[in-house]
Amino acid sequence: MPYSVTQKEIPDVLVLTPRVFEDPRGFFFESFNQREFEKSTGLSCQFVQDNHSKSSAGVLRGLHYQLRHPQGKLVRVLAGAIYDVAVDLRPSSGTFGQWVCETLTAEKKNQLWVPAGFAHGFLVLSENAEVAYKTTDYWHPEDEHSLLWSDPSLAIPWPIVSAPLVAEKDRTARGFAETNAAILQHM
Repeated sequence: MPYSVTQKEIPDVLVLTPRVFEDPRGFFFESFNQREFEKSTGLSCQFVQDNHSKSSAGVLRGLHYQLRHPQGKLVRVLAGAIYDVAVDLRPSSGTFGQWVCETLTAEKKNQLWVPAGFAHGFLVLSENAEVAYKTTDYWHPEDEHSLLWSDPSLAIPWPIVSAPLVAEKDRTARGFAETNAAILQHM
């Protein structure tokens, strides 16, 4: 089996840890195998887009989501380390409004499965980080939304040393109450 799977506190969010083959030349591992992904997770999904970002220390990206075109994401770090967060925005879920986190590192080669219907974001913990993730739907800029990463009602314990670097859309994002109202209106 190319990786083991562990459920997070929200059972739909999964950590995938690959089987890594190392020797004096370096290492090898399968970062993705559709057949093994389906067998290990019980999920059948089609990935349609791969994304890759590079960010410096203290950059916080998120919490992003799409309403009409929700994306499942399989996230991994190619270089550095991040504190990765997923917030359940599925109104019919028993974990609606709850969040989970996982530290993903290039060294551990672990991955996080974030199901469709979650807001997702991360904070860069290392000097730089390169993050790659597969999505189950395409990016639709007109459908992109941000949930305020610092909303006190969520109380996410971001490991922040100083004020994070955020995009304007993330600095002025909706709080959870306003996001919840928008989600319910969309239904």
